[in-house]
Amino acid sequence: MDEIGKLGFGFMRLPVVERDGGKEIDVEQVKEMVDLFMDAGFTYFDTARGYHNGRSEAALREAVVERYPRESFQVATKLPAWLAENADHARAMFDKSLRETQAGYFDNFLLHNLGEERTRLFDDFGLWDFLHEKKEAGLIRNLGFSIHDKAAVLEEVLEAHPEVDFVQLQINYADWESETIESRACYEVARAHGLPVVVMEPIKGGSLVHLPQDAADVLGAVNPDASLPSWALRFAASLPGVLTVLSGMSTPDQVRENVAVMNGFEPLSRVEDEALARVRAILDGVDTVPCTDCRYCLKNCPQGVRIPAALASLNIQELYHDAYRAQENYDWNASSGPASTCIGCGACESVCPQHIEIVKELGRAAELFEKKPA
Repeated sequence: MDEIGKLGFGFMRLPVVERDGGKEIDVEQVKEMVDLFMDAGFTYFDTARGYHNGRSEAALREAVVERYPRESFQVATKLPAWLAENADHARAMFDKSLRETQAGYFDNFLLHNLGEERTRLFDDFGLWDFLHEKKEAGLIRNLGFSIHDKAAVLEEVLEAHPEVDFVQLQINYADWESETIESRACYEVARAHGLPVVVMEPIKGGSLVHLPQDAADVLGAVNPDASLPSWALRFAASLPGVLTVLSGMSTPDQVRENVAVMNGFEPLSRVEDEALARVRAILDGVDTVPCTDCRYCLKNCPQGVRIPAALASLNIQELYHDAYRAQENYDWNASSGPASTCIGCGACESVCPQHIEIVKELGRAAELFEKKPA
């Protein structure tokens, strides 16, 4: 794969404005952000069919494709089989992405968000073969996938599909040794297969801007001039084999800050690595719900409650006091099986290795994250 800049622009958290009683992407502000990004020498844009309720790809067309020569930037987008009604619907998403972006072809195309029960849909709908045909036709230059699951699942996918060109993984220093996310383990699986990695969630959806004060003090003592986001970006970019680090930027100031960090990018020093290890230890010491995402509870739940996702949102709130990111995680990952549908049967608790009082925690999650009607 071609070398690209170490910073990628994720079109998942674009600025919005209120208009006609609803929220729309602020395309004019996105154009300003794109110009700042491109002027700094960065060229990689990442979107997906489902971002911003399907409007992100059109925003990319308006802000990038219609304003810059096609050879001057790279476009990546994703196909979410789990949003499709059937195989025909899933395949039609590819053509819709081409129409919405008007990119002509995709530099990188991804099967979106493999993991759990979602993985089988890409096989059931024949999407691997379908997308290889699109690649042979010149509409895809590099084919990969994004995944939110354990290293063992990633290994299974790569064993079944060794022909992929790259993978997109959730990697940040807080999740590096996590038993739930397994950032390091997933990274090592990808590298063992010789695959380059695109990093998503390097700042954990913005949560690593909200460190506990004692953790922030550790980093400030090592480098008082470095912002908290810069530590997270440099950690991910310092890993060998990382193609680019995506940042879901929402304001021009965020673009300015991130391009300044990555334009003068320097890998972390040993002292800086040790400081991040101390920060991880501090975060590990915070009293959170001790869920390891083993998912035994999911097999027993008669209501299909997305228990680990709900507990993860509680932990984001407790660790980082980041209500926005906790809510976002809940909306993305738990709303298909909301905590409020728990009937209190206790089947989940009977199989939980950590002996978590799951029913009580789900009550907290429902109270915190499920919007009450006005």
